[in-house]
Amino acid sequence: MTTETLELLAPARDADIGIEAVNHGADAVYIGGPAFGARDKASNDMADLERLAAHAHRFHARVYMTLNTILRDDELEPARRIARQAWDAGVDALIVQDMGLLQIDLPPIQLHASTQTDVRTPEKARFLQDVGFSKIILARELDLQQIEAIRAQVQRATLEFFVHGALCVAYSGQCFISHAHTGRSANRGNCSQECRLPYTVTDAQGGVIAHEKHVLSIQDNDQSANLAALVDAGIRSFKIEGRYKDMGYVKNVTAHYRQLIDALLEQRSGLRPASSGRTTFLFTPDPQRNFNRGATDYFVNGRRDDLGAFDSPKFAGATIGVVTQVGAASFDLELADDTLALNNGDGLTYYDLHKDLIGLQANTAQALGGRAWRVMPNEAVDTLKDLRVDTAVHRNRDMAWERLLARPSAERRIALRVRLSDTADGFALTATDADGHVAQARVVHAHQRANDAGKADATIREHLGKLGNTIFRAADIHIQFGEPWFVPASVANALRRQAVSALEIARAAALTRPPRAAPVEPPAPYPGDALSYLANVYNQPAHDFYVEHGVRIVDAAYESHEELGDVSLMITKHCVRWSMSLCPKQAKGVTGVQGTVRAEPLTMTSGGDTLTLRFDCKPCEMHVVGRIKRHVSGQVLQAPIRFYRSRSTQPA
Repeated sequence: MTTETLELLAPARDADIGIEAVNHGADAVYIGGPAFGARDKASNDMADLERLAAHAHRFHARVYMTLNTILRDDELEPARRIARQAWDAGVDALIVQDMGLLQIDLPPIQLHASTQTDVRTPEKARFLQDVGFSKIILARELDLQQIEAIRAQVQRATLEFFVHGALCVAYSGQCFISHAHTGRSANRGNCSQECRLPYTVTDAQGGVIAHEKHVLSIQDNDQSANLAALVDAGIRSFKIEGRYKDMGYVKNVTAHYRQLIDALLEQRSGLRPASSGRTTFLFTPDPQRNFNRGATDYFVNGRRDDLGAFDSPKFAGATIGVVTQVGAASFDLELADDTLALNNGDGLTYYDLHKDLIGLQANTAQALGGRAWRVMPNEAVDTLKDLRVDTAVHRNRDMAWERLLARPSAERRIALRVRLSDTADGFALTATDADGHVAQARVVHAHQRANDAGKADATIREHLGKLGNTIFRAADIHIQFGEPWFVPASVANALRRQAVSALEIARAAALTRPPRAAPVEPPAPYPGDALSYLANVYNQPAHDFYVEHGVRIVDAAYESHEELGDVSLMITKHCVRWSMSLCPKQAKGVTGVQGTVRAEPLTMTSGGDTLTLRFDCKPCEMHVVGRIKRHVSGQVLQAPIRFYRSRSTQPA
């Protein structure tokens, strides 16, 4: 029976967080390099990537580097140098968006298709597999049936899916609002998050549908309940979002999904983890204690009504109690249950009468007895808008929890079988790890019968089991002597150290980096003969790539400033009409309503910015339409985009 692996892929803002992700059970870590990652404020130098790879590889875990922005022609050579340095540093794969990278001299490193490549169809996924991608990160908006359809067409590449974290409301790679309004390109790693702003939405008659609501802000992804179904649909890599997130978030969420995946693996004999070792946790994981905007499983089980985080894009936290009294310098709370307690420095929130989220910090929290607590906030109480008796209070920062996760909070160990035997001139120790790697240490030492066989046996086992400063744990110790020999502690310890050192060397020698997939020949045809600005083609080699794969018309990326009029600045599966119960499909069959609701455009404004919402009901998508601002379009491009016919299409 063929055994497949399941991979838990965790984010890392830096190498230290990546190392803790591995310690907390990640099979792989993705991290930014020095440049050209889709999170431009999460870059790392090669020395740190090398340090992370060295640690991850001890557990046969992997490190993937993001190189997933679109690139100008003048950036391709620096990107090539970074790719070569990453290979030399031990990085296992590159996550890329720009097809121009496939046209240049990269090292033999595995390539993964970023979610920015916008993979929603079997045809697109099959194409990416056939041009040399070993892993394809699917669009977050897919449902289980769509994933199954892709799996049926993609057999050689691994399918990866985001299972937790913040959700981009747009199809990844299909949002240009940030660039149009600020000049900061999401496809270049510098999104200004216009989707989290408050907007007023009006209909064609000027009626207000939503006033100052965050109508493009949606809840956070949580697929905890869907892992088995995702495996059945064909997903083999489970990805956690969060390269901007802190250490506590990565520890907590990685631990949560490690436990869920381990439980799933125990039920599935044909699956195994993608790396070595089992992790034990010194805390109880709880993703709800990290920053979140509420939880949704998005479209995995079909369109849902509860996607929006429209009142606020901030983290309110868990409800902990209600206000019982408001004083001049403090206020009192009645906590929700006896298990709760407050801490100095806790972050608290509540909603004012306009449903705006108000935040404050507890400078001092004092227990009054029972569930009653008094809070002296850092802020002046009279400045806390609408704080009143019976106000529900939430906690979005628990200092006790943060202190817990600031300490060592997990141990990852590889099970080891140890066998000590006697030889003609001494003793031999054989160590076999859970992956089947074997190492042996031998020592020349005179045989001496033990005065107390039971005590000698216990002492030997004690010293052979001292693996605390290694990555191993003794799952079984077997002593195979012809006579009950006495083995000095110094001899047992020396044998153990030598065997463990040799085993680490054997494990390192056995680890090979995943191979680069070869593209099929003849070149696979792209599923379409024309590409608009939505394809994000920003350099000549990317243009030539598509031409070589049968595309006849290739427009330049939106960042080229060739599209100055009204265009779709965002394409999204999220629908404001649906969320506001104004969708014609919702009215279908409703007496007195059917036929009166039409998917007419809506207008959305924030500050001085106006956008049009258009609805494409056949695929059930929303387009946010607008134009590039004058001050942005007037910016001088660092390298103008001019596409020429590729050499392969030049007349003889």
